[in-house]
Amino acid sequence: MKKYTYIIFAVLLCWTSACKKLDTLPPSIVKDDDVFSNSAGIQAYMARMYAELPIEDFRYSPTRGLNFFWIISPFSCISGEGLSRDQNSATQETFGYWGDAYTLIRDANYFAETLPKYSSNFTPAQVSAWLGEARFLRAATYFALVKRYGGVPIVDKVLQYPAQSIDELKIPRSSEEKVYDFISTDLDYAYANLGESNQVGRANKYVAAGFKSRAMLYAGSIAKYNSINLTDAGGNRLCGIPAAKAVTYFKAAYDAAALLDGKYSLYKKAWAAGDKNAQYQNYVNLFFDATSPENVFVRQYHYPESVHGYDAYNVPRQLMGANGYSSEINPTLNFVEMFDGIPKNADGTIKTTTGGKYDLYTNTMDLFANAEPRLRATVILPGDVFKGVSIEIRRGIYTGSSTGGISPLLPAGSTAHYPTDHMVQSSNASQTPYTLPNGTTMNPAGLSGYFTGDGTCSVSGFSIRKNLVPDKPTSEVLENRSDQTWLEMRYAEVLLNRAEAAVELNALGQNDKSYLQDAFTAINQIRERAGANLLLSPTDLSDINVVRTERKKELGFENKTWWDLRRWRVIDKEQNSTIYRTLMPFYSANDGKYFFDARLDERNSRYTFDVRWYYEQIPQGEIQKSQNLIQNPGY
Repeated sequence: MKKYTYIIFAVLLCWTSACKKLDTLPPSIVKDDDVFSNSAGIQAYMARMYAELPIEDFRYSPTRGLNFFWIISPFSCISGEGLSRDQNSATQETFGYWGDAYTLIRDANYFAETLPKYSSNFTPAQVSAWLGEARFLRAATYFALVKRYGGVPIVDKVLQYPAQSIDELKIPRSSEEKVYDFISTDLDYAYANLGESNQVGRANKYVAAGFKSRAMLYAGSIAKYNSINLTDAGGNRLCGIPAAKAVTYFKAAYDAAALLDGKYSLYKKAWAAGDKNAQYQNYVNLFFDATSPENVFVRQYHYPESVHGYDAYNVPRQLMGANGYSSEINPTLNFVEMFDGIPKNADGTIKTTTGGKYDLYTNTMDLFANAEPRLRATVILPGDVFKGVSIEIRRGIYTGSSTGGISPLLPAGSTAHYPTDHMVQSSNASQTPYTLPNGTTMNPAGLSGYFTGDGTCSVSGFSIRKNLVPDKPTSEVLENRSDQTWLEMRYAEVLLNRAEAAVELNALGQNDKSYLQDAFTAINQIRERAGANLLLSPTDLSDINVVRTERKKELGFENKTWWDLRRWRVIDKEQNSTIYRTLMPFYSANDGKYFFDARLDERNSRYTFDVRWYYEQIPQGEIQKSQNLIQNPGY
């Protein structure tokens, strides 16, 4: 990564016009000749654009923005996937991604307009590929804008002032449909001009196709499910896409995803049929193997030049480093219940009682003995082993009689705190060990459990596992000390894009191809690798929720679900004053066994998504600059 940092110039380029009357440029100004006449300059310019690419990765926060160093308000905790120790109920993005987007778009436009003037210094293939990358970067940036705001101003060339008047620079918003079509055209150009391979972390033609499958799937969903409308005086629909365009966009998503056939594959290096441990380890490994055939597009980090703090904020408390952070993301029981192999009631919720009495287990992991391996690789379950130690997650020790069974501690649906009668709990991490009937001692909450006084550690009964480095020493579990790679796009997502587009096309009456059969094959590839139960028939996919659930499971905690819930237009319904569920393990002292209490988050954290948030507020500062910008509804 050092080679990407030795020259910084893109911002200075914005002001070169101010120096035109000077006979000699100040030494701090980098001229076009310095940048575009050699491959090192091109490399540096590209590196700067990729560094600013709007990727919601380890350094993204819905309240703090992109590329932020200290992230303790995780994205997955506004999607229902997890609960945060510190963030109770924020359910929207508030930082306002706009100005930075148009700066990056200008950089891409400047590059595309300037490079051809120096084309004689390079081969035609090099020039084509670099121009393809610039168009890819511009398309990805516009997608970040359109999924937030709907139609936005399309700027496809460098704006010049004072050559252009102020009024000419006040470009109005284009329709949402036109923005998606603009993105599609840019990605088609990138696909046609990029090569089949590139440096890790940079786009190739198949990365462009994968991003097109993502963007067009989003556009198809808006056309089918969105009901919000904003039309300007000229008849341009700024928010919303005509329903008739759904088929067009879903077909584009399907076709783009198919372009990756044979170029990437699901990671199965350590996978073995029928071996749950091998399947678990394989799923863990896929996030750390730099040679994975599943990696389509990644963002690399490397200590000390570029870092993040994911491990410091998310390890179980008993493994935390000197910074004192831990367990920020706590998967909800709602998320865990989606997985196969867990005992369930008729309504799909986890089964923890029989005949109105708690089921007892010798070990906490016994409840999950038959769970699909993908769950263990995504979530640290109470009592599972991580970094060679058993992760102790308890809510307390029950000391009452178990004669005739133990009745539920609280009524169903209650958010009250657990009773203190016949119960030993811990108010904080400095807990007093309790002496059990057999003479041994036990910490009431375990080393990573729920502390009643400050509500820290595992507030859901689970901790995050995905993306945590499995062998990072505790001495290195520090803020801005992690450098694992962010997998922005995996082939699994491309398969899911393809499957969802196929199911949607079938539902819209497009029966000229065997769309359901194709989706069936793609989903079962993912489920087989995950160790989940295979679908039995393509007709299982007649319900779109089957595909959606698979997507939530496979891409959990990868900052994709929140956008999916938004494009499906269901997050307002899912979060209508919602309190997410938790699973609290208790130890019965007189039985020497564990039981589980499934319940609502006792912090009573309620999540609500306002329907106007489907289109975010355009920053007021931008509205004040140009009266041609129409604000989104409700603001």
